[in-house]
Amino acid sequence: MKRIPLRRASKSMSAVAPWTKVVRTSLRISAACLCAVVWPVLADDSASVARVDSRTDRVPLQTIVPQYPPIARRDRVEGTVQVCFNISRDGYPRRIAVRRSTDRQFEKVAMKAVRRSTWKPLAAGQESSGIKACRTFRFSLVPITAGEAG
Repeated sequence: MKRIPLRRASKSMSAVAPWTKVVRTSLRISAACLCAVVWPVLADDSASVARVDSRTDRVPLQTIVPQYPPIARRDRVEGTVQVCFNISRDGYPRRIAVRRSTDRQFEKVAMKAVRRSTWKPLAAGQESSGIKACRTFRFSLVPITAGEAG
């Protein structure tokens, strides 16, 4: 089998085999098409996360909304995660666990959001009744209005 040299002995650019220009041009076009398709997906900030709380007597002081995972956004994945936890006397969540999930990649950010949230601490005279609460996060690429959140 005879080898076809990519370049002749000459160092001028005109010495490049003609088919290499076609390959380079097609690679540039492919890269441009890929950027045109992928870039809007990566730059899209319209994805949202809605939360649905179980009813508790404890008043939330700080509610953290989880960030949409970049890989899930890139892959156009949506889902829900239900996180259950106990609220301590001082207003912090304890024993945080995922109860239900449609996709594992949402679990870590949902648990982190619950861990960073706080509730109003109990007054000195109130008894702690071991309040268990659940919070459901809906990860959606289409923005969710407050009425649809649940």
